[in-house]
Amino acid sequence: MFAYVARQAIYDSEKRVFAYELLFRDGIDNCFPDICPDEATSNMLAASHLSVGVEAITLNKLAFINFHQDTILYRFPSTLDPMNVVIEIVETVKVTDELIKACAHISNLGYRIALDDYDFSEQWDAIMPLVSFIKLEVELINLDDPIVLKKLEEFKQRKVTLLAEKVETHEEFERLKAAGFQYFQGYFLSRPEVIKHKNIDVSTNSVAELVGISISPDFDVQKVQKVFEKDVGLAFKLMRFINNPMFNKRLKIENLNHAIKYLGHVELKKFIALLALANLKGNKPIDILVSSLARAHFCKLLSTAMGQKEDPPKSFILGLFSKIDALLDMSMADVLKSLPFSQQIVDVLCLVEDEGMLAVQYNLCLALERADWDAVDTLAIDTGMTVDDIFAMHYEALEWADNMKGTLE
Repeated sequence: MFAYVARQAIYDSEKRVFAYELLFRDGIDNCFPDICPDEATSNMLAASHLSVGVEAITLNKLAFINFHQDTILYRFPSTLDPMNVVIEIVETVKVTDELIKACAHISNLGYRIALDDYDFSEQWDAIMPLVSFIKLEVELINLDDPIVLKKLEEFKQRKVTLLAEKVETHEEFERLKAAGFQYFQGYFLSRPEVIKHKNIDVSTNSVAELVGISISPDFDVQKVQKVFEKDVGLAFKLMRFINNPMFNKRLKIENLNHAIKYLGHVELKKFIALLALANLKGNKPIDILVSSLARAHFCKLLSTAMGQKEDPPKSFILGLFSKIDALLDMSMADVLKSLPFSQQIVDVLCLVEDEGMLAVQYNLCLALERADWDAVDTLAIDTGMTVDDIFAMHYEALEWADNMKGTLE
């Protein structure tokens, strides 16, 4: 049976991806419609429905997985690698003697345990010696409450790692970081922090020149080659990109002219867009760029499957620049004023346009990342593809992005 999985990043204090929380659903008529999602996750894992390896989904980073009471007590999937998995005990679990024994057994097997949606209830005290991570939602972390502060200090003394959930703003991130939280989950990396203006250097001028050529109605390959020839750094990136086995598995390309001819117009325009985005990254975490790459490749795969053959490659560019606001610390509307994109792309990224194939592709990216299964089902119908097809492309895009990130670092 095919397993449908979404992943939500967990970041460290430097805004680097530390782990992913995995969220599952069943692929055939959503076989668990009358039980909570956490129990559905437990049932699927216990029944060995996960045909895609956990490591393949998390790109070998740590996986946080929710477990329901019955699975912990009776059907714990001990085939999961304890080095790669954190067992999340959800807030609906009742702490009983049996549960404590089961958690002690799981801990002795080498698994780390996290308490999900911790609510400061005394019922968790009995299990606390077995806990490595505590996840708290932002709205429950009142740093003006002496009881909360006392609890947080106790956790630090016990060497329990604190993880903040639903962190929506940069201000919340900084406040909780100062309070001793080590890991963070939420959408704050996609929100602008402050307005900044980036200085333009020689490399940026070259990239800007390439972008200008790529959007011209009369795309001139000779002009593109001249830009690469005068910028050794850009030429090096092109050669490294085109010889990446994820892109080119057949030929060894050793000169600039051959590389440009091999790419062709559409792929060359995609690469120029990649260069532009990578050049804008600055000191932001590489994971934002990797996430953008995954969205771009996913939208490209969707576009191809939907029979759209575009030049310029609108779907790829849509996905690639869908997090440009987080890279530049500006609102999406302000960023797009200075970028030469079609009005259709601008309207979709600014959430003005919610219809049409580009909007469907963008909304599928969001739905998959947020594990909004109802939206995935609905949008899959709009694409004319099955949910199986959608997830296969999603996994392919994640793998492609992870393998391509070294090309542009």
